[in-house]
Amino acid sequence: MTRPLYWLGGFCGRRHWIVLAIWAVILAGIVFWAQSAGQELNNDLTLPGTGSQSATDLLTKRFPAQANGTNPVVLVAPDGKKLTGSKFKDPIDNTVKTLRDDSIVRSATDPLSVSSQLSKDDTIGYISLNLKVGAGELTEDQAATLRDETKQASDAGLAVSFGGYVGDELSKPAVESSEVVGMAMAIIVLLFTFGTVVAMGMPIITAIIGLGAGISIITLLGHVVEVPTVAPTLATMIGLGVGIDYALFIVTRYREHLHGGMGADESIARSVASSGGAVVFAGSTVIVALVSLAVVRIPLVSTLGYTAAIMVAVAVLAAITLLPALLGVIGRHIDSLRMPWAHKLKGDAKPHGWMAWGRFVAHRPIPSALVALVVLGVLAAPILDLYLGQQDDGSLPKEMTARQSFDALSKGFGPGANGPFLISVDMSKKPAKADQDQIDQINQQEKQQKQKAQDQADQQEQQLEAQGLPPDQAQAQVQPQLNKQLDQISQQADDQKQQAENPATDPRLQTLRDDLKKTDGVHSVTQPDVNNKGTAAVMSLQPTTAPADQSTADLVTTLRDDVIPKADKGADMKTYVGGTTAGYVDLAAEISSRLVLTIVVVIALSFLLLMLAFRSIVIPATAGIMNLLSIGAAFGVVTAVFEKGWGASLVGLDGPVAIVSYVPLMMFAVLFGLSMDYEVFLMSHVREAWQRTRDNRTAVIEGIGTTGRVITSAALIMVSVFFAFILNGDPTVKQFGVGMGVAVAVDATLVRCLLVPAVMVLLGRANWWFPRWLDRIMPNFSIEGEEWFRKRDEEAAAAAERRRPDPVPAGD
Repeated sequence: MTRPLYWLGGFCGRRHWIVLAIWAVILAGIVFWAQSAGQELNNDLTLPGTGSQSATDLLTKRFPAQANGTNPVVLVAPDGKKLTGSKFKDPIDNTVKTLRDDSIVRSATDPLSVSSQLSKDDTIGYISLNLKVGAGELTEDQAATLRDETKQASDAGLAVSFGGYVGDELSKPAVESSEVVGMAMAIIVLLFTFGTVVAMGMPIITAIIGLGAGISIITLLGHVVEVPTVAPTLATMIGLGVGIDYALFIVTRYREHLHGGMGADESIARSVASSGGAVVFAGSTVIVALVSLAVVRIPLVSTLGYTAAIMVAVAVLAAITLLPALLGVIGRHIDSLRMPWAHKLKGDAKPHGWMAWGRFVAHRPIPSALVALVVLGVLAAPILDLYLGQQDDGSLPKEMTARQSFDALSKGFGPGANGPFLISVDMSKKPAKADQDQIDQINQQEKQQKQKAQDQADQQEQQLEAQGLPPDQAQAQVQPQLNKQLDQISQQADDQKQQAENPATDPRLQTLRDDLKKTDGVHSVTQPDVNNKGTAAVMSLQPTTAPADQSTADLVTTLRDDVIPKADKGADMKTYVGGTTAGYVDLAAEISSRLVLTIVVVIALSFLLLMLAFRSIVIPATAGIMNLLSIGAAFGVVTAVFEKGWGASLVGLDGPVAIVSYVPLMMFAVLFGLSMDYEVFLMSHVREAWQRTRDNRTAVIEGIGTTGRVITSAALIMVSVFFAFILNGDPTVKQFGVGMGVAVAVDATLVRCLLVPAVMVLLGRANWWFPRWLDRIMPNFSIEGEEWFRKRDEEAAAAAERRRPDPVPAGD
């Protein structure tokens, strides 16, 4: 890898204007294309083989009109007023009419005409909005149009808010502030690291251009596959962090070569071949870890993995092509525009402080390792209580319409109104039919009531005749009243029979509904809605607790494992629990069942890559263990902050929130890959010192001394970028920000600068054990190409010696 990277770096440095022009054309093209196409993101949750997916598939096939669900448009009357007041009737009616006229609206139910859509005190109600487009098809412009169509209601003084996927589309938090803060912190760190504005600008420019290219690619990808709404934000976090870090490593090496007296072109080529090799290798480990998420076989998780991998790949490409071209333009002016403190940093790599730290740890390996392990253990302890769940709109900022809708529905109809279950029933084996016993009973009751009415009329006639009235007159007086009474009985019976003849009265469905209603945790269950063929039915079940409440997830399990099997037994029907809430319960279960497999795959692939790079069995094994420790500490902190609510206000939350089920899995893949960045950079220098000195302790000290400052700076940048995304209003993004920021901080301090060197000193020469048979079959591989450069320099020196003229003998 060293030779082609050396050539690539040299070419980009010498032909910098051509390379920059190519980057400019490609970047302008994909950015323009992405802007023209627009962003198409969605949170459709596809989980093949699960109960929630079966429910969705059944609805899509046999209830297409209900497949998209409904979106509540919540209306709240001012204090002291009611929605049923005359002042609000026309604005509500006109709003409903305007919504119905929208081309993407299938139906809009007026809350004034349906009592179930009004709270008991009539102060809160909602328009039930059924759209022709699903969550994956609704655009931001369409959602904004729907919001504008409620203007008459808001002008009348009603507080209007949107729930459902319309509310989600209107409540996307902005990420620009996080990007700006993260970039500002990175600039500050780079200024103190390099001491010059020009050197600081190289990583920043490279990262920004790479970020623009990566986000544009992901935007275009969203038109081909389903990309979750959180994917661009997660990719931005990772892209900024690795983009700046990768460029930092190369610029640092470039300045070292320049300060060592090497020419600018050669410095660029060597920096790309050496540090660029480490960047390519480290980036590859991140990409491998992210792509490995495909083994989970969950589309949402797989997509998050490969979109983040795309961003990392673009960052690597920018570091080894765009950055050398920029350095080619700057040349030896890399140290221009010095900061006041720059004279203290001259030389970039004065390792005295870090050398001293390396010697301190190397001479006290056991205490150092124990301190690191104790701190890591304390940080990781809360992970024992980790619960994978889902979040609801109740954790969003209060100014967002989805949060306002959530709060209003909770107040007016109970927290479960924000996450109803869809109970889908497959009755294809024995289609639903009317309850014939009930119809027969109605007919019998009708006959009895008519006979009773006739008997009463006969008695009245007899009484009138006994009073002296002629029979004809007595009958004429009684008969009209009897006829009216008989007509009423017939009409009442006809209404009852019409209702009974509805397939929804099928005893199996009514038994199921009764069993569901009697289950603890169930607030209400609607009457079944049966399709025309009677092959499918659907009911809406409202739990008593909010979607994110663990009790709600437990209710899903209870219904599936206990209530529904009893109702389905011998009934020739199959019932599924679906809806968004049930979908996230299934997602958590799927992830939990495959988490171990994912961890094993990622660790195994990373082990093979590190074994190939360092030709050691022990170093990859210890690296995997160390990375697990730092990730465990991060999981513990995330559990403490979000699930337990310790310091939740510091990250902008009102209290505890559930940890989204896919967050730990994504964090593991991302962090395991990112941890390898620092592992590769550190171990490359340790291995170089080991090959030169064959003294393990000296190699560890030199490795810490030469890399400590760069690793610390790189980690500080990464931590700053990740923590900046805590400002994002989305609690899921906050969890990623806290978790990844803590993990990088822990990895770069406790693990990389304390635990790793201590363990390496304790293991001694065993670090470099590699079976001979494996050494023979494994290809030779050098990350930073030190052997290749050593051989090349020796050949160049020998050639120069041969060209030197022979000395003239004395006396000639």
